Amino acid sequence: MRLANTHSDFTVLIPARMASSRLPDKPLADIAGLPMVVRVAQRAMLSNARQVVVAADDERIVAACASHGVQALLTRQDHASGSDRLAEACKLLGLSDQAVVVNVQGDEPLIEPTLIDQVAQLLIDRPEASMSTAAHAISQLADFCNPNVVKVVMDARQMALYFSRAPIPWWRDGQSAGNPGGEAFTQLPLPPPLRHVGIYAYRAGFLAQFPLLPAAPIEQLESLEQLRALWHGHRIAVHTTEQAPGPGVDTPEDLQRVRALLEA
Repeated sequence: MRLANTHSDFTVLIPARMASSRLPDKPLADIAGLPMVVRVAQRAMLSNARQVVVAADDERIVAACASHGVQALLTRQDHASGSDRLAEACKLLGLSDQAVVVNVQGDEPLIEPTLIDQVAQLLIDRPEASMSTAAHAISQLADFCNPNVVKVVMDARQMALYFSRAPIPWWRDGQSAGNPGGEAFTQLPLPPPLRHVGIYAYRAGFLAQFPLLPAAPIEQLESLEQLRALWHGHRIAVHTTEQAPGPGVDTPEDLQRVRALLEA
């Protein structure tokens, strides 16, 4: 279902790079007869985006996209991060500084088109924010305690206060008796903590400046690039979605899971 949205002047950029240590040639992995990056782009095309463009680091990705009617740009191979790749793509597309760009990861073949619209609309509605992103309520205690599940806490205006791999907000009274270190929470706090969903909207002007900002100590400790924005005083607006996103693809096991879901 598409959102009724009069503000559709945003671009979806999908960074795609061949060098994945856990899943070689990941963008071209076959999912029900189509390369994964093409599946991601087709989902993004169901959003209200004005254009959907793959920012690739390899001619093979560009060729695969072209053969399925997906616009793709060849970007440099030596970018340190996805943000650098997106900044180059904005320049190649000639986007204005105020243009809204949504970064959809190239390994999210089950991305919800409405979520793309909601994250873009949030940034349009919140001019004081440099970025927007998404989160959803955590329902499993194991996820709350899992360092691979990134959590976010917000202020009263749904702006991010902090992102962490640690269980935040820390529930002072939620530990089991005799375990003041809190290694074992007995249940989830209320209201439920929020899991960060890795989709971002930016204005192109901010995206050009972001890779030039010095890396932040908290960013390096947590290994979370979005903390650089907070460290330097930028605001990140957070859309809370009711629905947990479908699984992304990082490993061969993830790929099998997504193939099975699509075949079903």
